Order: sequence, then C-alpha cells, then structure tokens
Amino acid sequence: MVDMILSGDTIYFLIALFVAIGVGVGFISGFFGIGGGTILVPILLNLGFDIKSAIGISVLQMFMGAVFGSYINYKNKKLVLNDGIVVGIGGLLGASFSGFIVLNMPSIVLKLAVLFILFVAIIKFFQADVVNDNPKDISKFVMFIVGVFVGAVAISAGIGGALFLTPIFVGFLKMDIKKAISIGLFFVIFSSFSGLISLGSAGLVDYKSGLMIGIGSIIGVYFGVKFGHKIDKITQKRLALGLYIIMFILMLKNILF
Repeated sequence: MVDMILSGDTIYFLIALFVAIGVGVGFISGFFGIGGGTILVPILLNLGFDIKSAIGISVLQMFMGAVFGSYINYKNKKLVLNDGIVVGIGGLLGASFSGFIVLNMPSIVLKLAVLFILFVAIIKFFQADVVNDNPKDISKFVMFIVGVFVGAVAISAGIGGALFLTPIFVGFLKMDIKKAISIGLFFVIFSSFSGLISLGSAGLVDYKSGLMIGIGSIIGVYFGVKFGHKIDKITQKRLALGLYIIMFILMLKNILF
C-alpha cells in the first residue's frame, strides 16, 4: 500500500498513522495479554487492505509485540518461563489438529462452540476472586492440556487463542490474574510465529507496513505491560471482563448477521 503513494508528505503521514495504530494495539495487547489481531484486522480492512494482507500484517505485529512484551514481563518477574513454554508447546500441538477440525466440522458449529466456551469462561472469570493471596498451583500437565485445547479450538476458528487463556486460567483454575495475562501474551509468540512462517512462505505478509505497525506495537506494549503491572487486580479484572464481553458480542454478531 505504501508503494502506491508517491507524495512524500502522504508517505510520512501514512508512516505516522501506522506507528500510531501499532502503539494503540500494542498497549491493549500488553495490558490484556492478547495478540491484538481482533482489533488490528478490522482497522486495516477499513484502511483499504484486503483480508489476506490484513491478517499477514497482524501476525507480524503480534509476533513483534508479544516477544517484547514477554521479555518485559520476564524481566519484571511476572512471567514464569517454564509455565509459558509448556502452554505454548501445547498450543502448537493443538493447532496441528486445526486442519482436521475445520475440514470435518461445519463452520457454524465451530463458531457456536467457540461462542459457548467464551461465554462459560466469562461467567467463571466474573465469579473469580482475583484478590486471593493464595492462588492455586497448577500442574504442568494441566497447563499443557489447556494449551492443546485452546490451540485446537481457537486456531480452527481463526483467532490467536490468548483471548481464551486468561478466563480459563483465572476462572476455572484459580491462577493469579497477573500471571495468567503474562502467559497469554507469551502464548501469542508461539501462535503468531507459526502463522508468520506459513503466511510469509505464501507471500501474504506486507513486511513494510507490518514492520511500521510492529515498531509502534513494541512502544505500545511496553506501556501496556507496565501499566498492567501497576494497576490493582480488581480494576484489571473489570477492564478485561469488559473486553471479553465486547469480543463475545462481536462474535455473536458475526454469527447472526
């Protein structure tokens, strides 16, 4: 898209716009521990990108933001690396079943299943006591199984999966919300890296636009992660719950209309 515009002033404006978009998406990604693709793709579509290019740019942005955000979480002792790796590997294994699932399950059934899982996770997340000073320890095996489940379901539905992890970990497994969000962001590294290789080999990644948005995302994710560390758990839960409800409504709208 950048190559199509010859005016120098317009190019500078477009670069500034892409970086600004990346900052906004990166902040949300870092704060909530999600990839940000569900936010970025619609923005890019409205800017005139086709859906394939939008997804390719989104995957590159997610990878850059997730790597940097996870590094910050790790340096601030908010990310237990071993736990994140276990969940991430589970996600990679689960995603490998997505082709079989998509081929053998009607899309409407898959969408309804995702909607139902998200609804139940939101209810459990709403009921969770995030101020509990003694969150439960979760076995590596359970974390791995959660990763497999989320990878299989989410990738089959065309979403990164981090959107599911925090409600499941906090709502069902009573994990500390700060730890769950950091693992969710780390999980994005695995899913986006896999997608980046696949889409890049197919020539579907606009690297110029993606890098500009990705650089903005790195800036945004830094402040999003830092703000997430400072904010109290109850407020973070309420804001996260609001985001999940919005995503649920958008998904429901996609099914109905």
